[in-house]
This record gives sequence, C-alpha cells and structure tokens, in this order.
Amino acid sequence: AVIAMSLFSPILGTFLILRRQSLMSDTLSHVSLSGVAFGLVLGISPTISTVIIVMIAAVFLEYLRTIYKDFMEIGTAILMSTGLAIALIVMSRGKSSSSIVTISTEQVISLFIIATIVLILTFLFIRPMYILTFDEDTAFVDGLPVRTMSILFNIVTGVAIALMIPAAGALLVSTIMVLPASIALR
Repeated sequence: AVIAMSLFSPILGTFLILRRQSLMSDTLSHVSLSGVAFGLVLGISPTISTVIIVMIAAVFLEYLRTIYKDFMEIGTAILMSTGLAIALIVMSRGKSSSSIVTISTEQVISLFIIATIVLILTFLFIRPMYILTFDEDTAFVDGLPVRTMSILFNIVTGVAIALMIPAAGALLVSTIMVLPASIALR
C-alpha cells in the first residue's frame, strides 16, 4: 500500500500545489469520512461508498472553484465543513459501531490500480496538464478542454484520496499528498 501511494501521491501533489489547490486533498479526505459513514450505515463497502462520495465532491469542488474564482479557499472551507457535518449526521443515525481497522488485499490492489492510472495519465498528458496548471487562459486558447481536464483531475485525485484512507487515515492523506511535492519544490 505504501509503495503504491508513493508512486502517485507526489505526482498529484505537485499539480495540486502548482494549481494552488493544496488544501483540496485535505478537503476531500474530510469529505471521505461521509463516504465511510454512508458505507457503514448502508451496509456496503466503505471503500466503494467513499469513492462515490469523493467523486461527487471533486466535481462539486470544481464547480465552487468557478463560482469563487478569486477565492478558492471559500469553496474548500464549504466542502470541508459540509463533509464533516454529513459524516457526523449519518453516523449518528446509524446503528453500526464498526470501523475500518485494517487494509484488505482488495484495497492494496486498488491502490496499485490508481497508481498505474496516474502514471499512465501523467505520461500521456504531462504537457497539457502543465499548460493548464500554469495558465488556464493559454490552455483554453490552445484548444484544451480546460473544464473537463480540471474535473477529471479532481476526480482522479479524489479517487486516489478515497483509496488511501484505509492505509493512511483520513486526516493524514493531505500530508502524504502535499508534503513530498512541497519538499521537491524547494
């Protein structure tokens, strides 16, 4: 699990920092708690429910980014607090007292799958992502599907975060995503 996370976290973290979205990983990890809560209450795999909730949140985060173009932290704060609130409400309604204590073989395999996807996408789309990251207007003029690329980046990052939760815990995921890229930038 650690090897898989070390393959994709610095790549995603670098783009998060360069796009001034370093708190997105923290936000989505907080939102992921809602996914875990829904999974436990509904009696389905917390990993699957977390991936679904985080994908929805990633798209919503991009929507908030377009509304608060100059104030990205507002969208982050809205989504972070909403995710935690929903998790608390859902868990208080449920009768389940179980929690995720260990990581399964399925979850380790999922981490390697997302690592492979991130590595392949990085190899195929590194140039368009750099253009999008440093100047969205130039990317738009160059004919790149800016909004679609941003949404897909958020979704891939969200899925990666959701899959990291069982191995790292919800509150350490942002550190794993941002710290290696931050150190590398120095």
